Formats: sequence, C-alpha cells, structure tokens
Amino acid sequence: MDEVVMDQIMYVVHQVVSWIASVAIIFGGVVPYIPQYRDIRRTQNAEGFSTYVCLVLLVANILRILFRFGRYFETPLLWQSIIMIITMLIMLNLCTSVRMVTELNTKRRSFTATDSKDEEIKVPKRLFLDFDWSHFWFWSHFVDYLQCVLAFTVLATYVTYLLLDSVLFVESLGFLAVFTEAMLGTPQLYCNYQNKSTEGMSIKMVLMWTSGDTFKTGYFLLTQAPMQFWICGLLQVCVDFTILFQVYYYSLYPQKPISHTTHTTSAKAL
Repeated sequence: MDEVVMDQIMYVVHQVVSWIASVAIIFGGVVPYIPQYRDIRRTQNAEGFSTYVCLVLLVANILRILFRFGRYFETPLLWQSIIMIITMLIMLNLCTSVRMVTELNTKRRSFTATDSKDEEIKVPKRLFLDFDWSHFWFWSHFVDYLQCVLAFTVLATYVTYLLLDSVLFVESLGFLAVFTEAMLGTPQLYCNYQNKSTEGMSIKMVLMWTSGDTFKTGYFLLTQAPMQFWICGLLQVCVDFTILFQVYYYSLYPQKPISHTTHTTSAKAL
C-alpha cells in the first residue's frame, strides 16, 4: 500500500516538474527582452540594442517550425518558437518607432516601393523590392520588417514543401535553424565591439540569456532532442559568456569617454 502511495506521489511530482519545465522553455526565452524593452521605452534610445538580434531569432524560429514538419520534436519547443517570433516583432516595432522620433529628418528607407509621402521629401519612386542593400534591416517603418519576414516565410515554406521527403534537407534545415539561433549573441557582440562599449545594452538581458541558454541546453540533453539542438545550445552559451566578458573588459578598461548626453526624448516614460 505504501509503495502505491509513493508511486502516485512520485508521478504527481514528475508531472509538476515536467509542467514547470515546459512553461520555462516556452516563456523563458522572452524574459531576457523585458528589461531591454523597458530600457528602450524609458530612454527612447535603441542604439545599444542590435536589431539584428531580432533578425537572427526570427529566421531561426521560422526555420525551426518548418523543421518540425520533417522531424518531430517536443511541443513546448514549437510554442517557444511562436512566442519568440511575436516577441521579436514587438521589439522591432518599438525600435522602429523610437528611431522615427529621433531621426525625423532622415529619408525613408524601405523594403519595398516608396509611398506617396516620399515624394514630399523628393525620394524617387522605386520598383517592388528595389531597395538599398546597405540599409537592409534598418528600415524606417515596421511594416517593411513585416513584409520582409512574410516574404522569407513564404519562400522557406515553399522550398520545404518541395524537399520535405529529403532526409538530407530536413536534417540540414534543423541544423540551420538551431545554428542560426546559436549565433543570436553575435550581432550584439559585434555591436559592442563597434561601439567599444556595452553602454545602452541591458546587462540583465545577457545574464538572462546565459542562464536561459544553460537551462535550455540541459533540457535538450534530458529530453533527448535532436543532436543539432544541444550542440548549438552549447555554442550559444559560449557566445553569451563572451558578451559577459565584454561587459567586464569595457567597464574595467573604457575605450571611449563616458557619454553624459541626455536624449531630448528621455523624459518619455513607460
């Protein structure tokens, strides 16, 4: 009788732990962006955050969702991708709106054709997709980012549909998805290197990246996720620690004078 009760208790505990782990996997990935989002809203300055982070995560999670059509993996990982895509679009919307406020005199940069308003600032009409590659992923309106993401999703879905029966393609797709996500920190790493500073970057965000990626990699190993997941998870943890080293190095050895400039829109709060 005692053994039956103990088995029931262990089953309940196992279910609770599994549920908590699933919730942590689904929503844990977006938590690091909450302090960064609040910092950008508070300061009305998005310079310290690389929007290429959003590009990396959007591509990685779209490819991961497509990978699931060829090879099954845990449902919480699917929901994690959906939630992350929504979060990255929210971050892009915020960064774009902040840039529009601080760069009022800058000509519009567009993913597709310019609109009628551009004629007022003497920007020539352009054909569909006739955009400047030097301004890729640094457009003036959020709708341009949506158009780009939608175009990529449609193209990737079509290619996946055609090659879904190929084991080589499916495995390569899975590797590309998780490898792209493993490179998540590299845009921020490069942004910090270019600025010779980590000012404007949320250190809390990177600390949460590190703890989340460590937990996620452990989850991949315990649930026996496809090999691509945990290998790239380990790579992602290494990138996180490199960014933390940048924080330490640039705080100990500043490469440029600390800016005391107050942004004209910094009074805008949440």
